[in-house]
Amino acid sequence: MSDRIGKSGNVATTITDDVAVITLKRPHKLNALTIPMLLDIASELRAFGGGRAKGIVVTGEGRAFSAGDDLNMTEDLDEAGFRELIVSFQDLTRAILESEVPIVAALNGLVVGGAAEWTLCFDARVGCPESYYLFPENRVGLTISNASTYLLPRLLGGRTLPLVLSGEPIPAEEAHRLGLIDYLVPSADVVTRAVELILLWKRPGTMTRLHLKLLRPPLEEVERAIENENRIAEEVWRSGSPGAVSDALTGRHGDRS
Repeated sequence: MSDRIGKSGNVATTITDDVAVITLKRPHKLNALTIPMLLDIASELRAFGGGRAKGIVVTGEGRAFSAGDDLNMTEDLDEAGFRELIVSFQDLTRAILESEVPIVAALNGLVVGGAAEWTLCFDARVGCPESYYLFPENRVGLTISNASTYLLPRLLGGRTLPLVLSGEPIPAEEAHRLGLIDYLVPSADVVTRAVELILLWKRPGTMTRLHLKLLRPPLEEVERAIENENRIAEEVWRSGSPGAVSDALTGRHGDRS
């Protein structure tokens, strides 16, 4: 079938072996995410998350999975716009955790800030040697968000605090060792491997849908973390910290290019 192109023009979905592959298509901006893109992604996750496909893979075009929020966009947002951005980003996490099919991130390159936070709720993350994570928030005077305060310790345990406080890049092999990347394959194979995982998990007779309910992060815990993070973001907004309000309200660091 031909690509389904979202309203933003930067999100496309194809079907491969009955698996929906959602591709972020803004490579000249390292797939930095705008509100229209976030709305498109959420729409596609829900369109296929109810069983219309065996599973969903999300990947990026070019050398990045995503550089996070498009900060050129956030600079022009008023308070209502910032709130829309926050809700739109958090809705991606909800859409994944509510889906009835497995959802896998195919990390074709760098994964930064809000995009890195988003991948924490995926059912698996397939990376390549060119993949690297970056949670720069603490280093630039911000805080992590999108339920990262719950999802990161769930994945990394006691290694979470040093990782967040350092704000240093995490190369693919280190990310694999820590558990941020579940499978490490050649760059040309990230989408193929992600599709293969879903087909393996969805073999006839499997109880994958029920195990997703049992083993995914509980949505009530995720919502509790989001509520606490939003409270901190509101404090930053009210403080009016010069030069950091737009970044701090979202709790993310993204692309300015």
